[in-house]
Amino acid sequence: MKKVVLGVAILATIGLTSCKNEAKKDTDVNNAQTEQTSTPEVAMTTATFGVRGNCGMCKNTIEKAVNEVEGVASADWDKLRKQINVSFDDSKTNLDAIHNAIAASGYDTDKVAGSEEAYSNLPNCCQYDHDMEMSLQGEVKADETSNH
Repeated sequence: MKKVVLGVAILATIGLTSCKNEAKKDTDVNNAQTEQTSTPEVAMTTATFGVRGNCGMCKNTIEKAVNEVEGVASADWDKLRKQINVSFDDSKTNLDAIHNAIAASGYDTDKVAGSEEAYSNLPNCCQYDHDMEMSLQGEVKADETSNH
């Protein structure tokens, strides 16, 4: 009987110690979250400009190139309109760096011609017409562009 009572007492002590530690961990996590949210938010700059391309693989490559630029928060290339919407911290990067990153991946922007070497290494479906219009406005029909 003494062994049972002793066992229960030990388990109760372990349980209380464990609960105290969990409560302390929760408090630490809550304090960390409060500290993170109290920092000032960075103002983001958004821009939209033309980028030539054909297909979903182009979209992946273009967006990846932009997202690898330090300070870029988001990039979304519109296949039908041939344009990209970019959100970035202008204290860390600028539009020239973003245009150059896209061009280095082989794609023309409305400001910088794509690298010919990178372009030649793109898959056939991604080798776009260098004369295609960019930043198309108004209603754009899918059959007006390449269907890749």
